[in-house]
Amino acid sequence: MSPDEYCQQKTAQSGSSFYYSFLFLTPERRRAITALYAFCREVDDTVDECTDESIARVKLAWWRTEIAGMYEGKQSHPVTQALQPHLQTYNLQQQHLQAIIDGMEMDLNQTRYLDYPALQRYCWHVASVVGILSASIFGATKPETLVYAEKLGHAFQLTNIIRDVGEDARKGRIYLPINELQQFGVTAADLLNARHSENFENLMKFQVARAQVAYDEAFALLPKEDRRAQRPGLIMAAIYRTLLTEVEADGYHVLKQRISLTPIRKLWLAWKTYVRG
Repeated sequence: MSPDEYCQQKTAQSGSSFYYSFLFLTPERRRAITALYAFCREVDDTVDECTDESIARVKLAWWRTEIAGMYEGKQSHPVTQALQPHLQTYNLQQQHLQAIIDGMEMDLNQTRYLDYPALQRYCWHVASVVGILSASIFGATKPETLVYAEKLGHAFQLTNIIRDVGEDARKGRIYLPINELQQFGVTAADLLNARHSENFENLMKFQVARAQVAYDEAFALLPKEDRRAQRPGLIMAAIYRTLLTEVEADGYHVLKQRISLTPIRKLWLAWKTYVRG
């Protein structure tokens, strides 16, 4: 299996909605974004699938060294072998890749976030930076496009948090800010024990509304000159915003189930968004 094939398999196996946004890219850009996504999956799995925290930290430290080595042409993992040829072409900065690892390590350091500014810092590391790197690969010609991508990545992460409230709670993690839980009369125990209530629904309405504002703010920042090149991000946004609509339609029942879209619906949204340009 070649490095590119390894990354392709890693991406396809994840079942992520991101896969559908890659379908309309040129082969070179598709290889680059697939390698980037495979890297994100590798470091995320290091934290999520490793039951021993000390081993997870050792693995993340290994990835830090591997990324640094990649920028010197000394890569050993299939993912870095696939990603290295694209570093200069798309101006992918080492500091951004290292920041993603920092974000994964944050999951080892804390399972609660006191307020929204604290959550924003986490989202920047695990999602906004990915947005910046992705926009560079898609073809950003304006500085404003990277600002748009940073904001869009934040919106994606807010959507992930909303969708995965129950799943994260079963892992002992609560990403919804503690002061906002208090504001709406929801306790950490309510989430950990999957207790759905009117207070919880009101909390989730607030979270969904904030995510929708984040999408609107991101779109307002995207220069017209780069809109066509950035269609993969717009495809993802169409899929994720539809997911938010489904969460609302289902009455915010995310504590005991993970709401998702079917592959055919994702493909339809992807095609429709691509055609609109």
